[in-house]
Amino acid sequence: MSQAKVLSEAEMKRVLAVVAQHGILSTRNRLAVLLSHWAGMRAGEIAALKIMDVVNEGGAVRDRVHLAATQTKGKRGRTVFINTKLQREIARYLEQREWTDERKPLIRSQKGGHFSPTTMVMLFRRIYDEAGLSDARSHSGRRSYLTTLANKGVSVFVLQQLAGHQSIQTTQRYVTVNEEMMVKAAELA
Repeated sequence: MSQAKVLSEAEMKRVLAVVAQHGILSTRNRLAVLLSHWAGMRAGEIAALKIMDVVNEGGAVRDRVHLAATQTKGKRGRTVFINTKLQREIARYLEQREWTDERKPLIRSQKGGHFSPTTMVMLFRRIYDEAGLSDARSHSGRRSYLTTLANKGVSVFVLQQLAGHQSIQTTQRYVTVNEEMMVKAAELA
């Protein structure tokens, strides 16, 4: 099976435009997509998030999320760093919904419970199909996240930690080398 597509900026805008058409589910679906693309989270990790994972005791959005081993692939806990723009998106999302129990899922299914990893993958599939990106999959966000950071000169060692990979070879497979990266590299010589 081929790797999940790395989305261009224009394709990401198209995905967000499609998500905006999802009515009452648009803010939920937007946050799921952004957690994947702006934090490099796996579909199963997004499905497992609880409100208490992303907000502190005072209700402020955290700048990092500590995932327990039960929430991750490979059953190894990891820390996900949340950038400022994603913190704002999370805060906006939480403002728009009523929540009193911080143990509830951050991204709730239509029935109000947690998504399963499989149903989260299916949500991504539906969103990407609606955007006309048949070769994009739930892992497209992670690959796009890592490729974008690599394109900005972030070390593969930092990428490895951000992705939560044990092996640097795994991280290297996620990054797609593109012409823009090669032009930038050539200019450094």
